Amino acid sequence: MSLRIATRGSGLALKQTQRVAELISQKFPAIQLETVVVSTAGDRDTKTPIQEIGGQGVFVTDVQSAVLSGEADIAVHSAKDLPAETNPGLVLASVPERADPRDALVGCIWNDLPKGALIATGSIRRRSHLSHLRPDLKFQELRGNIETRLLRVDDVDAILVAKAALDRLGLNPEQMDVLPVSILLPQVGQGALAIECRNEDFEVIQMLKGIEDQKVRSLVDTERAFLAEIGSGCSLPVAAHAVLEKEKILLKASIASKDGTTLLKAEDIGVDGNQLGINMANKLLNEEGGERLLNENL
Repeated sequence: MSLRIATRGSGLALKQTQRVAELISQKFPAIQLETVVVSTAGDRDTKTPIQEIGGQGVFVTDVQSAVLSGEADIAVHSAKDLPAETNPGLVLASVPERADPRDALVGCIWNDLPKGALIATGSIRRRSHLSHLRPDLKFQELRGNIETRLLRVDDVDAILVAKAALDRLGLNPEQMDVLPVSILLPQVGQGALAIECRNEDFEVIQMLKGIEDQKVRSLVDTERAFLAEIGSGCSLPVAAHAVLEKEKILLKASIASKDGTTLLKAEDIGVDGNQLGINMANKLLNEEGGERLLNENL
């Protein structure tokens, strides 16, 4: 049996795909693997803010299309790039592992940021959360692969990147502050890998289940259930982070205004991750004022 793995061409995406290939080879050594590099809308346009060229999905749609067209058999994504609703014809077959889900401030320590500090980030989630805590902060757009972003650190007071990306690429910036979730709640699925395949490829689905980390899958599914209930059309900064506490799942989630003046947070614990995510979304929308926030931003 052979498998063609579709992926973006960035250094991080290739490293993640290499890791998935290692997991498959360890479990199924007879399978022959081939990497199919796909150019995505997010890769082709490295200047325009993500929200302006399509928001969530700009890094996965073209990769998914390669699988749907038969050009590849499976697709490897950063789970945080996946929209809440799975593309028709595909299935999220496996979530094998998760690196550190937190965000990292590079170039300065959080507590040492001067008044009016300039921070580079392309994420409205990161901007809104930090603006809520420090309204004096200023922000600059940041696009490109991780290596390119790190080159910008001397032009600003600090940049914000995912800690998982640094870890997977073996990068350890000289001055780095990994921000706790109490300061900056991670994006849904951040740090996790997600593998999709065609929904009728039952043999491939079973094989991919063989490399899944079921605990990680339950946490990512919880976060994605929250995102799905909020609604795929939500353009507001949304964040969620689930962890296991004994036999239960603790979910922390938030909805914020884009400028950070309003930041709604909630947390709860439960056994059924899907229901927990749905309940959390409804709590933020209906009890904490999230619905009003959404209507104000239509």
